[in-house]
Amino acid sequence: MPKAYPTAVVRIAEAVAKRWIWIFSIIVFLAVVILNRVQVPAPDGLDVHVFARINAVINSAVSVLLLVGLFKAKAGNWKAHRAAMLSALVLSVLFLVSYILHHLFAGETTFGGTGSIKVFYYIILASHILLAGLSLPFILLTAYRALSAEFPAHRKLAKRVWQVWFYVSVTGVVVYVLISPYY
Repeated sequence: MPKAYPTAVVRIAEAVAKRWIWIFSIIVFLAVVILNRVQVPAPDGLDVHVFARINAVINSAVSVLLLVGLFKAKAGNWKAHRAAMLSALVLSVLFLVSYILHHLFAGETTFGGTGSIKVFYYIILASHILLAGLSLPFILLTAYRALSAEFPAHRKLAKRVWQVWFYVSVTGVVVYVLISPYY
């Protein structure tokens, strides 16, 4: 038997929440775009690609948490669902910090594969980057609706957003596996 829905923990008007979600999403997008074009010298002895490995681990954990969150929602275990999804959100923020640090210290890495693997890599990379950049405001809006106890609206949006977020987290690991030999 499904457990009772949790109560609202956020009491911000939707218009205000949406404004802040979009402002934050635009700032994050611009920060990533700008900081991807900047490279700073790494501290002596730092393996600059440690951040890429951390990113792959974080993306793997996010993928698992998203699956746990999905299964807990289907089982009606809202407390466990909320914990899994908020954990995925927190790890995604940590991923963003690690991603920026990796690109600040390491710069861009050229993919060295050829033929069909190169085509596959760039298709996965392009779809990953595009969906990662576009999904943030919708992930945040989905979380807002859950935290403000707007469950029908949350569920409707989550059915689409979850798939994109899961794709982004899984393809992040695939991109790492494919590019890591060229670090």
